Amino acid sequence: METILIAIFVLGYLAITLEHNLKIDKLIPALAMMAILWAMMAFGIDGFTTWFDSGKHALMDGFGDLGHEDKMHMLEETLLHHLGKTSEILVFLLGAMTIVEIIDYFDGFATIKSYVKTRSKRKILWIFAFLAFILSAIIDNLTATIVLVSILQKVVRDRNVRIWYAGLIIIAANAGGAWSPIGDVTTTMLWIGNKVTTAKLIGYLLVPSLVCMLVPTFIASFMPAFKGEIDLEEAAPAKSKFGSTMLYLGLGAIVFVPIFKTVTHLPPYVGMMLSLAVVATFAEIYSSSKITISSVDPESDAEAHHSPVHSALTKIELPSILFFLGILMAVAALESLGLLFNFAENLKQSVGLLGTELEGTQVSDLVVIILGIGSAIIDNVPLVAASLGMFSEPIDNPLWHFIAYSAGTGGSMLIIGSAAGVVAMGMEKIDFFWYLRKIAWLAFIGFIAGAICFVGMRYFF
Repeated sequence: METILIAIFVLGYLAITLEHNLKIDKLIPALAMMAILWAMMAFGIDGFTTWFDSGKHALMDGFGDLGHEDKMHMLEETLLHHLGKTSEILVFLLGAMTIVEIIDYFDGFATIKSYVKTRSKRKILWIFAFLAFILSAIIDNLTATIVLVSILQKVVRDRNVRIWYAGLIIIAANAGGAWSPIGDVTTTMLWIGNKVTTAKLIGYLLVPSLVCMLVPTFIASFMPAFKGEIDLEEAAPAKSKFGSTMLYLGLGAIVFVPIFKTVTHLPPYVGMMLSLAVVATFAEIYSSSKITISSVDPESDAEAHHSPVHSALTKIELPSILFFLGILMAVAALESLGLLFNFAENLKQSVGLLGTELEGTQVSDLVVIILGIGSAIIDNVPLVAASLGMFSEPIDNPLWHFIAYSAGTGGSMLIIGSAAGVVAMGMEKIDFFWYLRKIAWLAFIGFIAGAICFVGMRYFF
């Protein structure tokens, strides 16, 4: 039965990675895979002799001796446990996405465009790289990429030049998302799963992530694509006089969430709901002032009479939320049978056999680097979800921080390897093989440079 379950997971995984070829949204195979795996486990529950206790992170003793009813009860309890943990992540993301859309409702991100005053291609590269690095740590790398590529389209007219900037934005955004608990879905998973704390995450990963961004940006700044000057377009009038206010309020509210968690020790989604409530309150007040949005947008007059919160909720990426639900619960099914735990042990033994002189920590480092490179080929969300079931190290162990770095930045090596890459690919119609030829090697150099920096810091400090 275990072989069948693994085969179902592999097929579902392939369907997810080949969504562009199959023309099927990845949320469909993710949801189908989740439902089929748990259904197969329910049908074959009597044949399973091992069960993984996620709370104790160990295999249960005597599971094979339990009766049918006791096993079904254990399955239902485990399913409910994983649904609760997954829901914490999804509710958190819903809150963050809604705040970002509220900011966009007031055209708050137009404020960022005012920072770009130079015509030098090289200086613009550095401006966007640092904006991506900082912004992705606050509003997550996916949203930061969407915002910056949208601004880029208004600043750089030549698409052939613009896609170069987009490629470096992907690298910088993924690097920026790795060192913040709210900067990347995978990092958020580790944070909510009590594997890392905010202070330690920043302490361990800020410098390696910065290196991961600086090295490829520095190399790219000497390339022909970033030599010379560009013609800047005239700035369009702001749609709302409250745009900058809502931008700073929204970003501040998101940054408040880790502080709230530290003070109250409550799950992050509670703080995110409080932040959303505060931002939504000011949004309602400003929208009722009758000076919310000008007639620049043909649809703005109609939107001005509706709640900005309702408008924001209609624009959030619900398909992404459902995809995370499906993939996280599917991985939880394999974890519950102890398959991930056994896979981790076998992988560490295999890596150890390849280099018998390596110590345990070095073996783990090599395994994590392999996971990071793998995240460029397949989605990093299930890889991190799998790692939660593979390793049993305590909170803030350097291993968890290295996983956060590798999974967050490794996806930059292929344009389909991260959410930031996929959205930039769609917005600018970037060719997969163009990115592979022009940008992938820069991302790889940055990834390795950051990894070396992380390992060096761990040994010297």
